[in-house]
Amino acid sequence: MIIGQAFGWVFDPANYEGYNAIPTRLWEHIWISVFAVLVASAIAVPLGYLIGHTGRARSLAIALSGGIRALPTLGVLTLFGLLLGVGLQAPLLALVVLAIPSVLAGAYAGIESVEPVTVDAARAQGMTGWQILTKVEIPLGLPLLIGGIRAAVLQVVATATLAAYVGSGGLGGYVFLGLKTQDYAMMLGASILVIALAIAFEIVFALVQRAVVPAGVSGHPAERRKASRERASNPIPEGNPS
Repeated sequence: MIIGQAFGWVFDPANYEGYNAIPTRLWEHIWISVFAVLVASAIAVPLGYLIGHTGRARSLAIALSGGIRALPTLGVLTLFGLLLGVGLQAPLLALVVLAIPSVLAGAYAGIESVEPVTVDAARAQGMTGWQILTKVEIPLGLPLLIGGIRAAVLQVVATATLAAYVGSGGLGGYVFLGLKTQDYAMMLGASILVIALAIAFEIVFALVQRAVVPAGVSGHPAERRKASRERASNPIPEGNPS
């Protein structure tokens, strides 16, 4: 019964008009999520590339990422809300903190996934460290980076409902309003919209992640190395001379 009422709320034309309309709240939710991930990426991607390329501070990065993941998002949001007041700054900072570990992991894991023999071959051809990073490591590691961003986006989309906790809009506004007025159909309907948005982002990033795989590169690195060994141990026999 409540599920039918929730879908009825989602498709009610009356909820698509006015200041508190579903399209308005949906757009707020999208841009808050995307902006938070963009800021997190601007911080984490260069740092992850540096760690992956140099191999330095990897243990520290893993420890910090694990520590950040363990932080309660609501607690972080409340802390920023107390420091910065009601507004958009507090939820954005909390969402950026939430997104950084996944993006950072995707960035340095992508660089580290490049086989050393490939890097050695590039260096033997006279490439500089910067050229190896930009022309070899980044293109080959891009699928893993997109995977990290993909995970971050899903986490942020699901957590951005808390932005309404400090009056910053988004689909979470319906959740808190429904809780206050005991309108559970509204609460469940807003949750359905968040789930649908997360699924839409998941599909988009899955397609992007597949599209950025360089031509000629497929499968897990370990699988590619196994295939190379098999080809080396079982060469194609040459044809008999006529």
